[in-house]
Amino acid sequence: MRIMFWVALLTFVADQISKYFVVHWLNLAQKLSIDVYPPFLNLRMAWNYGVNFGLFAEDNNLTRWVLITVALIISAAVFWWISREDPGTAGRISAGLLIGGALGNVIDRVIYGAVADFLNMSCCGFNNPFSFNIADIAVFIGAVGLVLFTSNETEQNPS
Repeated sequence: MRIMFWVALLTFVADQISKYFVVHWLNLAQKLSIDVYPPFLNLRMAWNYGVNFGLFAEDNNLTRWVLITVALIISAAVFWWISREDPGTAGRISAGLLIGGALGNVIDRVIYGAVADFLNMSCCGFNNPFSFNIADIAVFIGAVGLVLFTSNETEQNPS
């Protein structure tokens, strides 16, 4: 359980520091775009009012608070699930990534009203129009990790 807590905390802090640095210190909220290493890495400001790729993106308080509530419920459910079962170290790390990332995006919705997305990567003739952040990466890797690392444990130890 301790490793899940530390991974979640580290993920949350890294996400919030990166957002503060890019949005405020680099002033991306005003500049909207900074080329870092085009086309592979660019900073493109995107306020995401919805979920991935802007789905359910309505700029209203109901959507905002529903998404905050859903993220908190999912985080609590993952915490409860992992605390009840022993998914191994990889499962606990995956849970920490998912929880830390989800809480990072929750804080954005509370503070800004939307999630601050800013990383944009393209390659090999493909121009990616979407931006994302460290929390999004952590949630994705954490969710995939939970699927990969906890399903094997459940199959081996049916209870």
